Amino acid sequence: MELSLIVVGAVIGAMSGFFGIGGGTMLVPALIFLGFDIKTAVGISVTQMVFSSVYGSWLNYRRGKLNLQEGTLIGVGGFVGALGSGWLLKVVPDIALEVAFVGVVALALYRFFHAVEPDPSLEHDLPARVLFGVGAGIGLFAISMGIGGSVLLTPILVGILHYPLKKAVSAGLFFVVFSSVSGLISLSVTGHIDYYHGVIVGVASLLGVQAGIRLASKTGNAKHKNALIVLYTVILALMLKKIFLG
Repeated sequence: MELSLIVVGAVIGAMSGFFGIGGGTMLVPALIFLGFDIKTAVGISVTQMVFSSVYGSWLNYRRGKLNLQEGTLIGVGGFVGALGSGWLLKVVPDIALEVAFVGVVALALYRFFHAVEPDPSLEHDLPARVLFGVGAGIGLFAISMGIGGSVLLTPILVGILHYPLKKAVSAGLFFVVFSSVSGLISLSVTGHIDYYHGVIVGVASLLGVQAGIRLASKTGNAKHKNALIVLYTVILALMLKKIFLG
């Protein structure tokens, strides 16, 4: 079992580093396949996300790919927005949330596909209120859907706000720091964290994150963008399947 968890952790970590995502969308099903129940799988997944997002964000910062000030504004906004997720779940039907999710991802994906990479020699500063607002909106919406939010953040930053691709991916992974730490605290208090297996997967993911970030830095913007489009298209297709087929 431990060897399987190490392999899974390394693979998920590589995906986190390359795509700038938490990895829970892939990790939870993998853990369930290995025999864990859903609640334990979620706890292990959140633990892994803390390891990969913190370490990956540090690596991105060292490489100059993470704007810490802007990333913090987005992250704090996400934390504040997530506080309203319970209210949103009460007043909005599940199907409406799912349809809205598909609409947001489809729009962002379309804009992301047609986005032109901004000139790296030019400064691309976004107002603090915009960054905070984007984070708050994603935090409110994503946590209500049970996802970390980075899968929405990157295409919105690139496709709608014309944020540089590499920095958007780094911002997406940094965004996971806020949601995963918050989730780890919450799940720890309620006794839903399997620390032993969580640490195994988390430590294994560190090697994967390093490899994923290194690969991302060596991948041209066009190829990196195409890989992200494939990932988002798969996620969109899975959500459509869930809506129409249950």
